[in-house]
Amino acid sequence: MTETKPSVLFVCVHNAGRSQMAAGWLRHLAGDAVEVRSAGSAPAEQINPVAVDAMREVGIDITGQTPKILTPEDSAASTVVVTMGCGDVCPYFPGQRHEDWKLDDPAGQGIDAVRPIRDEIRGRVQALVDDLLRGD
Repeated sequence: MTETKPSVLFVCVHNAGRSQMAAGWLRHLAGDAVEVRSAGSAPAEQINPVAVDAMREVGIDITGQTPKILTPEDSAASTVVVTMGCGDVCPYFPGQRHEDWKLDDPAGQGIDAVRPIRDEIRGRVQALVDDLLRGD
């Protein structure tokens, strides 16, 4: 019997801070056991450099990531869709698990404000990994 690898899509408006940090944490914590996607409803031109610095502090490099536009195809192909403030623009497909994480937006914030956001995202991603990968 072939198990399908779970796929998680993280979505925020600009795909430059929260969703990129969450994707970085998921890659770090789950390795290749979970497929990772991130996108935004109105992507920025580049990742928030403070988010990059905050992740670098914990040994995770997200510099190679670029903000991407949210597509219905990415959403439809995902087992879990985690939204972070994108509101009604996030598509919903029946049979998917949806979570809405209320998190402060790191845009325009200094490193001292971004660290607690990064750490809260880590905790939420760890709980998601534990849930997705537990052997039921």
